[in-house]
Amino acid sequence: MLREAACLRIDLLATSEAVPRVRRAVGAYVDAEVRDEVRLCVTELVANVVRHVGEGTPVRVRVFRGVAGVPTRVEVADPAKGALPVLHRARAEDEFGRGMSLVDAVACGWGVECGAAGGKTVWCEVGGTGPAD
Repeated sequence: MLREAACLRIDLLATSEAVPRVRRAVGAYVDAEVRDEVRLCVTELVANVVRHVGEGTPVRVRVFRGVAGVPTRVEVADPAKGALPVLHRARAEDEFGRGMSLVDAVACGWGVECGAAGGKTVWCEVGGTGPAD
């Protein structure tokens, strides 16, 4: 798989206030064709860390621009190996629980990679011709 050597890398503490800042930074970095989808995905993935791992958790966001039919890849890494995202069927009255369904709907693929030393990276890919393996 071919990827650009450089990527956007943002290290932050996962807070509600950080979500719009990272969304703007990522939106300025990616191509217009995938901007809305990538912003939605990074918003949901970082918000999941805030909600399910905890406010103030150190997070690393990396975005690799898609090239030549390869999707744009978003990665959000945090130290909590056990808090894995799942697709949830939210009821109409539920206020939460739709984030990964939104990611699943706009991404051509997503998954979780658990690190040997702990922690995890939740990734998704948008655009291109399909998941880049």
